[in-house]
Amino acid sequence: MPEFGELPQNNNAKHKAVVLTADKFEDMEVYIPVYCLLAAGWHVDIAAPKKGMIEGEHGYPIEVTKTIDEINPDEYDLLLVPGGFPDGAPATVRKIKKAQEITRSFFEKNKPVASVCHGPWLLADAGVIKGRHLTSYWHDGVPESIKKAGGIWEDKDVVVDGNLITSRWPMDLAVFMREIIKKVGA
Repeated sequence: MPEFGELPQNNNAKHKAVVLTADKFEDMEVYIPVYCLLAAGWHVDIAAPKKGMIEGEHGYPIEVTKTIDEINPDEYDLLLVPGGFPDGAPATVRKIKKAQEITRSFFEKNKPVASVCHGPWLLADAGVIKGRHLTSYWHDGVPESIKKAGGIWEDKDVVVDGNLITSRWPMDLAVFMREIIKKVGA
């Protein structure tokens, strides 16, 4: 029987998603998208700086299946970048050069990228949003980081710009997932 926080996986799945996160992620912004993708038959890897269990802001654990350094973006069909408190997972992930490289690879290959809340900090730091429309959490300097990186920030529940899908916070997850599912055909 799996431990709490271990995800059931479909290792024969046709499609694979990778979630770039770290300790102190926003629980709902990880669990809801991950379980929606698993229910649609996807394989989902949780990638963080190190293996083991990481914990969400509200205490829910999840098992890291690969380190960020182990991720080969060519093996995945979707990149998901969730948020969390400004001093939690998003602040950690945005500084990791390999996370930025993974993000750039997805954009260069026009593969779907979905990010919510403080997650777009990574997109800004990776230099992939110049001229792109997106949204994010509306405080903590996230919109300012987006604008400084050349992004066009909009205060909407979901913004889709080509391969990029963004939302503001956990209360937008229903429309966020609707657009992800539309984009990836799950």
